[in-house]
Amino acid sequence: MDAPLARITDRIRAAAAAGTPLRIRGGGSKDFLGERLEGELLVTTELAGIVSYEPSELVVTARAGTPLAQLEQALAEQGQCLPFEPPHFGPDATVGGMVAAGLSGPARASVGAVRDYVLGLQLVNGRGEELVFGGQVMKNVAGYDVSRLMAGAMGTLGLITEVSLKVLPLAPAEATLRFELPQAEALRRLNAWGGQPLPLNASCWVEDAGVPTLFLRLRGAAAAVESACRALGGERMDNAQAAGDWEACREQRLPWFAEAGGRDLWRLSVPQTAPVLDLPEAPLVEWHGGQRWVRVAPQDGARVREAAVRAGGHATLFRTPRADATGRTTPPAPALAAIHERLKQQFDPAGILNRGRLLPQT
Repeated sequence: MDAPLARITDRIRAAAAAGTPLRIRGGGSKDFLGERLEGELLVTTELAGIVSYEPSELVVTARAGTPLAQLEQALAEQGQCLPFEPPHFGPDATVGGMVAAGLSGPARASVGAVRDYVLGLQLVNGRGEELVFGGQVMKNVAGYDVSRLMAGAMGTLGLITEVSLKVLPLAPAEATLRFELPQAEALRRLNAWGGQPLPLNASCWVEDAGVPTLFLRLRGAAAAVESACRALGGERMDNAQAAGDWEACREQRLPWFAEAGGRDLWRLSVPQTAPVLDLPEAPLVEWHGGQRWVRVAPQDGARVREAAVRAGGHATLFRTPRADATGRTTPPAPALAAIHERLKQQFDPAGILNRGRLLPQT
């Protein structure tokens, strides 16, 4: 065991014995996520570095504190990428934080989520025990796939120390099409296109400078992309400009996000086939209709959550200027809450890791 890992393990064991809560932190770029921050700071940035990378095998293993930008640069040099386009939300984002937060970018609906690319990981649980799950190949799981369980767990089950990820080659061709469409028509077309053999990769509908606009990104073989462009129509954008816009969408730097002002930003996860929702204002729609962002005053939060539930989904208070905001996540159903509780008891019986971060009671 190297010195940084030994220090972290000893710290967790001492905290478990004393019942002292710890707050796991990588680069801090996602400190705004979750219910609340509680406990003494436990920083993972010493656990840094790419452990192994086999471009021919499409597998990379990196330590949790490795800067996400460093990993993406190493992949890009080999013509490869993390297809799910994880948002950074700051220059200090880390690989461990990427997995713990479980957030995916614009391409998520087409290529899958973070958890779909986690092959294995190592962690230290709330007892200070080092555990290893999964491996470095796809077919390595017998029984429950615990490694993927850590994606989106927000560090409440253990401190990730190392993770192995599946990567993919960069697409040989790409194009972004622009359509001026009202939200209902954009959703209708996205649903129709989803049933066709088209190289759909990402979509974003937004009122752009007051104009309702659908942006559609295509990725794949050059022949498939060119054929889709001819079939779908719309205005084809310059690739360099479009790349900047998609990155701004991923990082929530689009003007639409900047205009939130002092309002709350809610994230709605609903079926892609859900119709236009009854919301206080027009949302920004991603993932072919499956993810919808809306900016509202604090008193409209209940209305947003009700609209998501009626559509068969759920809503999360993603960003808020209010330090005292509570109830950011939709409470899980009783059966799911019981599973959460049993998992927490097994991995962190003393309840010291990121207490209250994922759910108010955890």
